[in-house]
Amino acid sequence: MSEFIIPVLILLATGAFAGILAGLLGVGGGIILVPAFLLVFTQAGYGSPDVMQICLATSLSTIIVTSLRSVLAHHRRGAVDWQILRAYAPGIAIGAVSGVLTVQALRTQTLQLVFAVLVVVIATYMAISRPHWRLGDRMPQGWKQAVISLCTGFVSVLLGIGGGSIGVPLMTLHGIPIHRAVATAAGFGILIAAPSVATFLFVPAQNAPPFTVGSVNVAAFLVTIAMTMITAPLGAALAHRTDAARLKRYFAIFLFLVALNMARKVLMG
Repeated sequence: MSEFIIPVLILLATGAFAGILAGLLGVGGGIILVPAFLLVFTQAGYGSPDVMQICLATSLSTIIVTSLRSVLAHHRRGAVDWQILRAYAPGIAIGAVSGVLTVQALRTQTLQLVFAVLVVVIATYMAISRPHWRLGDRMPQGWKQAVISLCTGFVSVLLGIGGGSIGVPLMTLHGIPIHRAVATAAGFGILIAAPSVATFLFVPAQNAPPFTVGSVNVAAFLVTIAMTMITAPLGAALAHRTDAARLKRYFAIFLFLVALNMARKVLMG
């Protein structure tokens, strides 16, 4: 019984934490969920070469629900920039599917190393970025838009995230107000997660845990999403009473530790 209860408790706690972070910082919970899923699955004896693929796919499946809920809430407040979403949607979706095909071709250790490197990049930006930084006064268009949208979808799948960690900085660096950037980036999550999960459902994984369809573990998805849906509004409420800049720096330190632990497992494994 304890072998069943402990993984469920870890998933419940992780889902709660991820939901609070999503509401508090506008950062998707995938960066937290992927390492947690990896811990649960490997400790349960499912440390196959495809376990990281299962972690990424399951994380992305939770993002479909949380992003949809978030973007609808922001839309009711008129905060979503639908013009940006329509312009970037094709490239993001194509990049996401390309990411799935890349994940399928790579083994767990390689994916862990890629995850660690990309998380360090995101954490560094969160630690040193300043609100006044600008790359331009409007979002990139033309070939720049095509390249950025493809990369956003592709990299997000490699991390198992909804794109908020990429989309929010991208928009704020191009003059989009932070609240509008967070609201619009929630739409990025759906554009990334929906096509990638639809593809992952038809990508089988070796030595998968029970209740896995393709590469998506339905049990972990349900347990996690139950907590995320409860705690995300709490994080949003807390955001209005805390110093977001200080919290982002603390979270950046936490991400560095997560990335270093992931890299340690690869180098020592």
